[in-house]
Amino acid sequence: MSVVKAYDVAFVRFAVPDMDTMERFLLDFGFAVAERQDGRLFMRGYEGTPFAHVSEQASEPAFLGFGIWLRSEDDLRRLAASEGVTVETLEGPGGGLVARLCDPDGFVVEAIAGQQPAQPLPAPPSEPWNQGGTYPRQGVWRRVEKGPSHVRRLGHVVLGVTNFARSEKWYKERFGFVTSDEIRPAPETAIGAFMRCDRGEEPCDHHTLFLLERPIPPGFMHAAFEVRDLDDLMAGHDFLVGKGWDHQWGIGRHKLGSQVFDYWRDPYGNEVEHWTDGDQLVTRDGGGVATLPDLLGVQWGMEMPPLPQPVTKLEDAR
Repeated sequence: MSVVKAYDVAFVRFAVPDMDTMERFLLDFGFAVAERQDGRLFMRGYEGTPFAHVSEQASEPAFLGFGIWLRSEDDLRRLAASEGVTVETLEGPGGGLVARLCDPDGFVVEAIAGQQPAQPLPAPPSEPWNQGGTYPRQGVWRRVEKGPSHVRRLGHVVLGVTNFARSEKWYKERFGFVTSDEIRPAPETAIGAFMRCDRGEEPCDHHTLFLLERPIPPGFMHAAFEVRDLDDLMAGHDFLVGKGWDHQWGIGRHKLGSQVFDYWRDPYGNEVEHWTDGDQLVTRDGGGVATLPDLLGVQWGMEMPPLPQPVTKLEDAR
C-alpha cells in the first residue's frame, strides 16, 4: 500500500536566464500567460488548470522539478508527515498547499493539493471526423485555424534515473503509481516503466510518469502537453517550424501509449512534446512488458533520432 495515490501531474518547473525568450517560445508552443511577476513566469493551457509550466529567473538553465496533484489536503498532510517535511503555501495562480520531496536522484517532487481551478480560456471547437463510413459532420466545413496549438494540460513527465528499481519503488510507495508497460531489453532485466495514476475505475492516461535507467547521469528527459486534436497538433507544428524553433522528433504515432506525438526543444534545450489521442486505462487494465524496439519504435511517422546527451545539469537544480 502506498502512502497516498497521485491523481495527475500538475506542472514542470525550470530555471531560465532569459524570461522573455522563454515566454516567446511558450506562447508559440500553445500556452497562455497565467501570471508573470517576481522573476517567475507561470504558463497555463486553455482548460481550468491554474498553470502547467513555471520558469524562474536564474543565471544558468536547469530543471527544477515537477508537481503531482493529490486528491485532498488530508492526503498531502499524511504524505508530508510520512516524509518528515513541512506543508507550505504553494505560490502562484490557484494557491493551494505543497510538500516538497526529493527522489533518490535528487529530483524535486512537489506534492500539491487545494489549488483553485482557473476559468477556461476560449478555444476553437473540435469538430468530429468524417471517417470509417460514418459522417457525423454534415453541413459543417472543417477549417483549421493557422497559428499555435492549443495546450490543454500537462500529460506526463519523463526522467532519466540512475537505478530504475530504486526509483520505481520510491514513487510507487509514496504515490501509488501503476505500471502500464515495463521496459525489458532482456527477459530478466527491467530498465524502465511507463506508470499511470491509480484512479480505480476512472480512466487515466497510459502514462503519467516514465522512468528510464541510462548509463549517463540522471536528468530531465521531456514533458508532454496534450493539445486539442490532430489538426491542432499539425497546425502547431507548421507554426513552430515557421518561427524557426528547434524541432526534435515527429510527427508520428507511438507504439506504447499510442499517442500522436511531436517533440520540440525550448530555447534552453529542454524537450517538450505535443501529443493527442493517447490510450486511456483504468486500474484493472493491469500492465504489460515491452522491448526496447517497442519503446523506440513508431506505428507510423518519423523514426526516433539518436538520443542526445542531457542539456540541463541536475546539480544546478539542487
